[in-house]
Amino acid sequence: MSETQRSGCPINLTLEVLGDKWSLLVIRDIIFGNRRHFRELLTKSDEGISSNILADRLKTLVEEGILTKVDDPTHKQKAIYSLTEQGIELLPILAQMSAWGFKYLPVSEELGIRAQLLSEGGPKMWDEFMMELRETHLGIKRTSKPRVSVGERLRAAYEAVMAKRQKQ
Repeated sequence: MSETQRSGCPINLTLEVLGDKWSLLVIRDIIFGNRRHFRELLTKSDEGISSNILADRLKTLVEEGILTKVDDPTHKQKAIYSLTEQGIELLPILAQMSAWGFKYLPVSEELGIRAQLLSEGGPKMWDEFMMELRETHLGIKRTSKPRVSVGERLRAAYEAVMAKRQKQ
């Protein structure tokens, strides 16, 4: 245990890496929004993260092994952020947090639909989604793919709620 850690408790150690106000939201946006560039993470955040906080969180998440950062071959000044296996394995935690929030807090319909679907789909759906994330972020090819991916189902459900709201 290092001198900067409060204790060797696994919950404490996890909170020391992910327990700030923004880190899980950055990971959420990478997982559910497929936002891989700094500018996307900055401008498409519903919560309005500032650029200096985002830069700090991305740096920390890379240092902690949750994300990787590589130069974008299509643009000299851009980088692409990818989840590592550690980052991908946060999906069940995010799914459980979103299910709890959906059950007990006044979430909006459009932002709660993914929580509802992930909760209903349970660990089987989470595993399938993690396989998709491994393919996208780690380049691990799957031998068989479902007809419609979990990511596509979640996106379609969100878009359906948004379309319904616009008609009202």
